[in-house]
Amino acid sequence: MDMRFVGLLGCFLVVLLLLAPWVGRYIRLAMENGQSRLTAWGRPLERLIYRAGGIRADAEMDWKRYAAAVVAFNVLGALATYVLQRVQGLLPLNPAGFGPVSPDSALNTAISFVTNTNWQGYGGESTMSYLTQMLVLTVQNFASAATGLGVVFALIRGFARHDARTVGNFWVDITRGVLYVLLPLSFLIALFFVGQGVIQNFDAYKQVPLVESVQYTQPRLDAAGQPVLDQAGQPVTETATAATQTLAMGPVASQEAIKMLGVNGGGFFNANSAHPYENPTPLSNFVQMLAIFLLPAALCFVFGDMVGDRRQGLAVLAAMTALFIVFALVARHYEGLPNPMLARQGVDAATTAISPGGNMEGKEIRFGLNATSLFVAVTTAASCGAVNAMHDSLSAMGGFVPMLLMQLSEVVFGGVGTGLYSMLGFAILAVFIAGLMIGRTPEYLGKKIEAYEMKMTSIVILATPLLVLTGTAVAVSVAAGQAGVANPGAHGFSEILYAVTSAANNNGSAFAGLSANTPFYNVLLGLAMWFGRFAVIVPILAMAGSLAAKRRVPPSAGTMPTHGPLFVVLLIGAVLLVGALTYVPALALGPVAEHLKG
Repeated sequence: MDMRFVGLLGCFLVVLLLLAPWVGRYIRLAMENGQSRLTAWGRPLERLIYRAGGIRADAEMDWKRYAAAVVAFNVLGALATYVLQRVQGLLPLNPAGFGPVSPDSALNTAISFVTNTNWQGYGGESTMSYLTQMLVLTVQNFASAATGLGVVFALIRGFARHDARTVGNFWVDITRGVLYVLLPLSFLIALFFVGQGVIQNFDAYKQVPLVESVQYTQPRLDAAGQPVLDQAGQPVTETATAATQTLAMGPVASQEAIKMLGVNGGGFFNANSAHPYENPTPLSNFVQMLAIFLLPAALCFVFGDMVGDRRQGLAVLAAMTALFIVFALVARHYEGLPNPMLARQGVDAATTAISPGGNMEGKEIRFGLNATSLFVAVTTAASCGAVNAMHDSLSAMGGFVPMLLMQLSEVVFGGVGTGLYSMLGFAILAVFIAGLMIGRTPEYLGKKIEAYEMKMTSIVILATPLLVLTGTAVAVSVAAGQAGVANPGAHGFSEILYAVTSAANNNGSAFAGLSANTPFYNVLLGLAMWFGRFAVIVPILAMAGSLAAKRRVPPSAGTMPTHGPLFVVLLIGAVLLVGALTYVPALALGPVAEHLKG
């Protein structure tokens, strides 16, 4: 193992864990009471929003009304996102003159950004106008992250309260989440990105001359724009010459900041964070990774403080961190190995300080193996999906790591709110298993875990595996699904499995060898994204309502402590056990088979 990677990983975690408690304290004050010196500037605006929306800030909701508000808000957001994409050709701030997005792609993108997935079957700089990028996609980056923040606060209130009928007010939670948490932090991060060289403008795309003209081969097209075929049915090609290059411009830094902080992941450019206009320097790369983990880590401290025992939040954070370290080290190990196909040809991989003999295919030289491997683990441990390298070019087991991280329901930090509330589902499962072992009714944070909570937990844990495995089975079984696969065999299966896994777990990254911008995949992945989001949120809120109504049970001699090393090990075991039992057969057909084949 390269010790420079160990040092980078250690530095990353130290900085993260130094920042997270302070940010967590701020989030709690801002979300619970709006009472913080740092939020005084926004209180008049907050009250204005409530008056304009007819919201009574002191009127809390039971879990059913809260869930109905969440779903209604996101349905309306999806409709607005869809419509604005379809009419973008009629709207301003469109210097490239892009027309309407196709119906199936617009539907997929609307669901994608509303569910915090940010799966992109299109190239941003060749599809979306500046107005669409800002008014549609960036706004949904804020709204979807604030939705997750509100839901996790509702669940935490369920644990913290007793004999209560309410879990908060969704409209207050989402207002404070955007106004006090996401907007100011995104503003600071965007300023930093601009200082690093991330562009922020409304300029028209620029045509610049190449230093040297490039000749390339392309299919000949007929008058209808379709490829011309020869007598054998093969495309007829012709030689073309490129003397200029189009450089896309746009308001990138403002979208990049919330893309990372909100754990969204959708890139302004098709290359995402591998593009120098989105992620120009090693320092910007480091800060992007910090931004991805910052709010998920901070919420663990919020959880501990709100339930009255910070050790509870630290135990959850310890489980997340331990899993992350192992997966990051495994990813770096396999990416540090030479490409076996090159080795069979007798070709030695280039050995430099940046690339010490490893797999540099699909990676940026300015980041190298270490920063890229860490980014791969960060973006799929969290439900972000931003990439600074092409995941389809990872080694077989290097690709196994991000795939499995997503398949663990992205509880290893996870998204804003989503990671914590999903991990708390596993915590409930862990105490239930422990209760069975000792023959006692399981308890967690003074609340008895009974049949209703276990039913809701089962839905939370099993909903996404059902979507992933069913969706993958459908895609590999029909011609429309097989048609998008660029690589036959085990890797082609991995491309499909990765796509459906990414969609159902609301990640958004891809093995880009799969051509997914088709009606079949746009609909299939859209359904996976929608139900992967709300089939988890609704039972989480139902659980929050049930827990809030329970009385707190004093600890007894048979109560298992849930803040020590034993519970951390049990929690990690529950996460790995469910992931292993659910996905091992599918993983064996994909990345494992590809690795063994060499």
